[in-house]
Amino acid sequence: MKTQATYGFGTTLEIPYEEAIERVKEALKGEGFGVLTEIDVRKTLHDKIGEEMEPYIILGACNPKLAHRALTSEKEIGLLLPCNVVVRALPHGTRVEVADPNAMLGVSSNDELKPVAAEARERLERALDAIKAER
Repeated sequence: MKTQATYGFGTTLEIPYEEAIERVKEALKGEGFGVLTEIDVRKTLHDKIGEEMEPYIILGACNPKLAHRALTSEKEIGLLLPCNVVVRALPHGTRVEVADPNAMLGVSSNDELKPVAAEARERLERALDAIKAER
């Protein structure tokens, strides 16, 4: 039985995978995030172990101002950065999922991180809303 993840949120789009990746990057940029890393999971699994799967990419998104605030409060929080955004192909569209900053930074008991996580989540939710609003 599949359960709903409590560490992320997302949306399903009725657009092709490649188009979704570009929309996600633009929406993240609009909220002050840059993409620091791109992990092509499909290619990696094929190249390393010969396994095939649907197109699947992990984007490591970072908002420098929020990252600085978090790191100033707790240096070790870098272990939970950047914000991961997954874009994966579906039979009829694309799924976009975002790691919830509240869940990620909530691992720490440092109360100074709560407003940083809340702002990051708000910005990521707005980015998803922008992607859904595009036609």
